[in-house]
Amino acid sequence: METIITVAVVLAVIAMGIFLIHQLNAQHDARIASFHYGEAMQGLGRRRRPRRRRPATGPAGPPEAGTHGDQHDGGRG
Repeated sequence: METIITVAVVLAVIAMGIFLIHQLNAQHDARIASFHYGEAMQGLGRRRRPRRRRPATGPAGPPEAGTHGDQHDGGRG
């Protein structure tokens, strides 16, 4: 008799779990359907900061002829 009760309780717990997962999936699907992807959410996103004006050249001016300012030998000399 105890085995029948145990099996019934296990089956009831499994059924409640299936029902709960089904409800959570339906709620999640509804949330996804109502959210418009591509639209920014209010209060989130990038803050607009004023841009700092940088000089067109570095403080030393443009590189001299014959040098490659953007290339280096990787520390090998």
